[in-house]
Formats: sequence, structure tokens, C-alpha cells
Amino acid sequence: MAELLLELLSEEIPARMQARAAEDFERLVGDGLKKNGLIYDGARCLVTPRRLTLVIEGLPQATPDVAEERRGPRVGSPAQALDGFLKGAGVALADCEQRDTGKGLFYFAVIAKQGRPTALVIKEVIEQAMAEFPWPKSMRWGSHAVRWVRPLQRILCLFDGAVVPVAFGPVTAGNLTSGHRFLAPQSFAVEGYSDYWAGLADAKVLLDPVQRRHEILRQAEAAATAEGLTLRKDEGLLAEVTGLVEWPVVLVGSIDQAFMDVPDEVLITSMRSHQKYFSLLKADGRLANRFLVVANMEAADGGRAIVAGNERVLRARLSDAKFFWDTDRKHRLDSRLPKLAERLYYARLGSMADKAGRMTRMAGHIAGLVGADAAAAERAAGLAKADLSCEMVGEFPELQGVIGRYYAQGDGEAPAVADAIADHYAPQGPNDRCPTAPVSVAVALADKIDALVGFFAIDEKPTGSKDPFALRRAALGVIRIILENGLRLPLHGLLLAAHATFAGPLTIAAEATADDLLDFFADRLKVHLREQGIRHDLISAVFAVGGEDDLVRLLARVDALKNFLASDDGANLLTAYRRAANIVRIEEKKDGRSYDGPVDSALLEAPEERALDQALAQLRAAMTPALAAERFAEAMAALARLRRPVDEFFDRVTVNCEDRAMRANRLCLLSQIGAAMQLIADFSAIEG
Repeated sequence: MAELLLELLSEEIPARMQARAAEDFERLVGDGLKKNGLIYDGARCLVTPRRLTLVIEGLPQATPDVAEERRGPRVGSPAQALDGFLKGAGVALADCEQRDTGKGLFYFAVIAKQGRPTALVIKEVIEQAMAEFPWPKSMRWGSHAVRWVRPLQRILCLFDGAVVPVAFGPVTAGNLTSGHRFLAPQSFAVEGYSDYWAGLADAKVLLDPVQRRHEILRQAEAAATAEGLTLRKDEGLLAEVTGLVEWPVVLVGSIDQAFMDVPDEVLITSMRSHQKYFSLLKADGRLANRFLVVANMEAADGGRAIVAGNERVLRARLSDAKFFWDTDRKHRLDSRLPKLAERLYYARLGSMADKAGRMTRMAGHIAGLVGADAAAAERAAGLAKADLSCEMVGEFPELQGVIGRYYAQGDGEAPAVADAIADHYAPQGPNDRCPTAPVSVAVALADKIDALVGFFAIDEKPTGSKDPFALRRAALGVIRIILENGLRLPLHGLLLAAHATFAGPLTIAAEATADDLLDFFADRLKVHLREQGIRHDLISAVFAVGGEDDLVRLLARVDALKNFLASDDGANLLTAYRRAANIVRIEEKKDGRSYDGPVDSALLEAPEERALDQALAQLRAAMTPALAAERFAEAMAALARLRRPVDEFFDRVTVNCEDRAMRANRLCLLSQIGAAMQLIADFSAIEG
């Protein structure tokens, strides 16, 4: 068994493309080898800013010999049919056998294919993979017709230590590679993966992105500790910087004290998005006037010139940020509201001013349901989008809301109003925090419900993987805010109220929009609760009960239903329910009528059917007040008492008896089992 080593050395691969490129390349080459019958022990693809490296271990020296059997025409068929078969199979008539298949005598050809050297297959597979490689963006260079993400400089391809002459455009593979562009640019020969790895390490290249990530983090934390500070965690930035360097060297720079009165979020965002700097924090959590830059270089002066250059660039960046900060504060936040009328929200949903007006009305309505001050909620909702017109958000869109809070604080707005402006976008993801202050909750819900109702009402719903308006995220945000704050909100009523705030004509009526959205919320709730081990079918079963739109109450019902079904009584009663439902459904279809009518007590003859009728009456009497008081465990206990009379009914009573009136009455009795259980959940939706 032998090893394949492949390296594609190019100009810098964008960091955002590297991880996917490694996955795609390993998949394309691996699939190509397997299609040719080459099975291997393992494969690994590593990536740096300049190289894509694939190593595959345990490859055989040749593909296996195979024999393919083809059935031809019937013996005695016209010569034209036989000639076509022989030509297609590449055999002569003398090489064919005649076999009786039970349906006649047919010609059969056995075509033996000798295995091919693995090196030849490797060349074909790699060249095809490179030609078909799905880069998000690629380029031609020079006069060459081929495309790659960046100009390709060199290919190294070895199988069992020998060069495989893979060719791509002007480049043909050899056994040479080179190290770090500046620190060790010399070429060196490679015999296999072990000396390739060691040679690159000596040439100042850390090939493994996981190793580079750990090295950056180790150096960054050590540098922060040496300054008496802590590193601000930023996984996204760490992943991006890992894709920018082959030999990371972390250096410490200083932020000019003149910029430290600018909000921390502005400084952090500017350093992160423009310069890829890590921020350092003081003991109180505030931003320190230090930053970390990850250089791709070991400098003779210890990095002093690199730091000085980065500090100079940072001063220019932060000068812009400070200018925006100082300029924006010359005007009150509410003075920017007229500009929202010039900013389109969506063509069929009006301007941002229209959205702010709808949010204001909804926030006041929701405030009364969540214990918030209505005036404060309306004020915050009215100002929530005002910072979209300021210079700072124009430069740093990701700071919308955050900047609005600072400007509101500077204008003397109430703290709850300022905080709600910042919080109303939250949560923006599954790991983002939820607002908890009542005013913030009201405004955040108003914003998200307005978006959901608006786009659903004009039939712009998410489809498949496409969700251009982030409506799935908005729905999950509503769910999390409600559940994490334990809010008892009539969701259906809120959706109708939001629909009424739209002035223009909408495609879909209010009730239909609300019903569609409740189904949408059910789907998102299933996704949200999947990791908590809550079955999606239980959520569907409870949601299917009409009128259940209180998510807190819904989860309490789901939890009680889960515990009930985990018991012997629950499992057996579910089986009995299905048996009863199947009997009723079959007989209704056969008779062409429904058996959901009342039971005639005078026709109840057997003791078991009278006992079941009495048990159902007792169940309804016990369950109605228990459900009204949200004592769901008590309701499930009442349901469990139905098991014995149901079992005895099926053991001793014949449903399809000869007396037609008695048969119909017994089918109505069975139908009442489902009707009584339907008060808890739609048991037909439960799987398993």
C-alpha cells in the first residue's frame, strides 16, 4: 500500500474560502478514486493561505481486475442486432456464450478489464477535480485558459515517492515545494508526507490550520497576560486570522489615548473589521488601549517596525470613527426621524418611517402584556431605527442599535428607552443573549413580529434554504424571548394586531396570515427544542389542539404529555386510541357516514361499554377544570384512568355486532375516546 501527496501552491487563498476548499478537494479526489475502484485507508486535506495539501494513505499500486458480464440479443436475432451488441461490448462472436435464461437462448459476453496503474488514475482524477473545482470566485491569469482561485505557481504530486505528472494549465507537477514566502522562500525536494511536513515546519510554515489556530491563541493569551490584561474572545476573528498567516507572530500595539473616549464597541469593530486586530480588556471589562496584531513574519527588530506601521494605520482608521462620533452627537437622535421616510424598508411594506410607526403601535400594545411602561416602549420603538441615518452606522452597519443607545443616552432619554434601542435587534442568533428588561422585550417583539407578519402577508415566505429576510431567525427570536422570559402572550392575537397596523393593501388576510405564522412558529419551535430531547411530534400534537398559542403553556402541556407517554398507562392508552381510531375510520369509510355523534345510553347493553361511557364522562368532568387551571399533570392522571375501561371494552365487547343500532352506538362510543383525548393533544400526530 502506498501514499499520495499532493500540494497546490498558489497566491493567497481568501481566508473565507479555505475550509470549504479543503473539504471539496478531499471529496472530489476521494470520490474520483473510489469510482475507479481505488479504496484507501484515510485522507486528510490541509490548507494555508498559499497551499492546498492532500495526503491519502493506503492506496494500492493498481486498480483491481474486473469482469463485466453483458447479455446480448436472443440467438437467431437479426444480424444487425448481433453486430451492434458485439461492437458495443468490444468482443467477437467467438468470445460469447449461449445461455438458456428460461425465456429463451441468449448471447452473453464476459468482458475482462485489466487493472490500471494507480498513478495513471491519480493523474486523471486530480486534473478533473481541478478543472471542476467549485471555487466561489476564480480567475484566469496570463494567457492561460484554466481557472483557479488565484494564480497557481507550483504542483507537487507524489505517489509512493514517484512524481505523478499532473498538469494544469502551464504548471506540471514535480517533487519540489517551498516554504514561507519571505522567511524561507527556497525550494526543496520532497519524498513523502513526513519529510514534507518536517521540511515546511523548518521553512516557517505551520501546515495544519488547527495547529496555527492554537499557536495564535497561545501567543495572544501570553501577550495579554504580559500586559496585565485579558484577551477579548472572538472565535470568528481567530478563524479568519488563522487563514491569513502561515507562520503567526503575535505583537502588541497601542491605541492613541485621544481615541479612548469613543465607545468601546466602535473601537473594537473598527479594529476587527478593518485591521483584523484582537482587543484586550481591563479587569473591569472595559477596552484597554492595547491591541494585538498577528504578523506573518519574524522581524529582526522584534516587530517594532511592524507595530509602528500598524499603529499609524490604526490612527487613521480611528480618526474617522472619532470624527463620525463627534459629528453625530451634534444632532439629537429624534432629529433624524424624518430621514427614515427617505429610506425604503421594502417596496410593498413602505419606508423605515412606516415600520417605525407600526413598531410604536405594537410596542405600546405589547407593553401592557409584559408589564412594561407603555410610553417608554412607544418612545423606544419610535427611536429604534433613527440611528440608521447617522454617519457612524453608515460606516459600521453592524453597530446599529448600539450606537442608537449611546446617542439616546447623550440626549437624556430614559435608561430603559436607550437600552431598548440597543436590545431590539436581539437575539440575532441561537447563542446571542435575549433582552430581559420589559421595555426592551416589548420593542424587540414588536420589531420581529412586524417583519414576520409583513412578509408573510405579502406572501414572501422562506422557501427551502432561501430566507432573504431572515424570517426564521426572527421567529426563533420571538420564541426565545417568550420562553426565556416566561411570557404569557396570546401569540395569535398579537399577529392579528400586527396585521392591522399595515396601512397598505396586503395579499393575504389577517386570519390566514396568523394561521400560517403559527405553523411556522411550530416548525421553528421543533428546531429550537430538538437539542433538549423534546420530540417534534409531541409539539405538533399539542399545537394541533385549536387555540393553543401560548408558548409557555404549550411547553408545559408537551412536558406533561411526554411524561404520560413514558408511563405504561400512557403507552397502552395510545395503542388503544389508535385501535379505536382505526376501527371508526374504517367503518365510517365503509358506511359513508360519521360516528362522531352522542352516545345513546339506552343502547349500552354490556357492563364494559357502560363502564367506558361512565369513565369518559368522568374524564371530561375532571379534565376541563384541570386544563383551565393549567394543572396538566392532573389532567394526564385523569386520562390514565381511562386505560382500564378501554382495555376491558376491547376484551369483552364486539363492536361490529349484528344489531345495527347497537353497532352504530358502539362506534360513537369509540369515537368519544378520541374526542376526550383531543382535549389534551391530537394523539394521531404522535409517532412511534
